[in-house]
Amino acid sequence: MIEDSMIEATQSPFAMREGEIKVFDGKDGYVSMNQIINKINIGHITDLHFEILNLVNEFEFITSRQLCQMLDYRKIEYKSQDKLNNKLDQMVKSKILTRYYFSSEEGRGIFKIYCLEKMGKYLLTSREIECKWQPADNTKPIAMIKKRLAGNQAIIAYLQKVTAFDSYTVKRAITAKSLGKTFKPTGGSVKLTKASKSIEFIFEVIRREQDWQKKLADKINMYKDFYKNFVPGDSGYSMMPQLIFVCEDEKNMVEVFKEIVTKRLEIPEIKFYFTTDLRQVSESINGTLTAFVLDETTNKYKAETVKLKLLD
Repeated sequence: MIEDSMIEATQSPFAMREGEIKVFDGKDGYVSMNQIINKINIGHITDLHFEILNLVNEFEFITSRQLCQMLDYRKIEYKSQDKLNNKLDQMVKSKILTRYYFSSEEGRGIFKIYCLEKMGKYLLTSREIECKWQPADNTKPIAMIKKRLAGNQAIIAYLQKVTAFDSYTVKRAITAKSLGKTFKPTGGSVKLTKASKSIEFIFEVIRREQDWQKKLADKINMYKDFYKNFVPGDSGYSMMPQLIFVCEDEKNMVEVFKEIVTKRLEIPEIKFYFTTDLRQVSESINGTLTAFVLDETTNKYKAETVKLKLLD
């Protein structure tokens, strides 16, 4: 597996690209449950396959590299990424998982995305593991999938590189009480704990999709309702969580902040922090967050790096 320190990308693989399409790379045809049971009985489907299935179920969309990182975190042996890719191929052929890749005018994407298939759900429910997957889930648009993948990357970066990392939640439900709506951060959340004190970081992933400005405004209005009416215990938070916008790149951070200011979307109760996809592969997470601060001398906003001891 390629380590973060070896990545020299200038553009995030999870950024939106013009004319991009999602291409099916799974298996057509029919596989019976009897065939799957036989593969389990003769040892062709093992506990490792179920661990992979659990992770795909939890994250919904995930790359093979992210699967490697999560298996490492859980201390589950898979020998090598090539060996893991072979197992993923087997699971696709058995219609336990399916697979997609993105293609655009720039060419074929460098990674493949794995998600559940019908047989995968049957296997999970047979072990009494909750699985809410429906076939229509695999038809989600590219922007939604890329938000999930960028969110995965942020979660993995924190669990790998932050000593105070405690836990993560992929799909955290938050209630906007006045609006009467429940919503979820697009990138999940992480809990950090140090000296018996905890805080949660919420990742809201922004992509340059169609009407992204309107979608941003709609989402912030729900966050605004949540923070304005917050009391300890709301949506499971003992204290106000920190909101972090995960943007495609440095320019996108400025675009998002400009949209927030011009549309007056600020939330008085909190500061907004910003980061990018590629910052998640930095050696240290501390220093990857940015805040835009008003310079009283020039009356203009400037970007400042946010350093937090909690992120060491």
